Amino acid sequence: MQFRIWAIIALTLISGTPLFSQDTYPKITAYTSVLHPLITINHKEAVPNFRDYYLVIFPSGINIWKNSKMAFSVEFAPSIKVEKGMSKMSNFLFHPGILVALGKGFTFAGRAAFETSGRYGFTPVFGKTVIKKKKHGFYVATPFPVRFGNDQPASFTAGLQLGISF
Repeated sequence: MQFRIWAIIALTLISGTPLFSQDTYPKITAYTSVLHPLITINHKEAVPNFRDYYLVIFPSGINIWKNSKMAFSVEFAPSIKVEKGMSKMSNFLFHPGILVALGKGFTFAGRAAFETSGRYGFTPVFGKTVIKKKKHGFYVATPFPVRFGNDQPASFTAGLQLGISF
């Protein structure tokens, strides 16, 4: 029985198409995406992502919509860093928060951030659904992570996120 549940979850995530559709609330949706941080700024310097290394993040999450305007969201985001010809998973982010539908496909996410690197903070995210189908949609988002801790200066990052929601 447990194998069937995991198989259904895996097939849903892999296919990108939900096995069922909900029209009532609370409503559960999910998403997966690719995030490219563009530049990170702290009081000492501004570091572009593509200069000395390449960092890519793969956020995926589940949204529980209370109604058509507000949802609780939880996101999990592993990071891969490529530097000097070598790649490794460099961080894992637990990112709970709220979503607010702003209308006309725009959404605001306010998230708390807890990283395995020892950093923490918050992330405001502004998103726009650019293609909306009956059972899925494609979106573009601009996250602005603010991080503290781990004996590093406070930082602000701007990024570009592309994803699919279902």
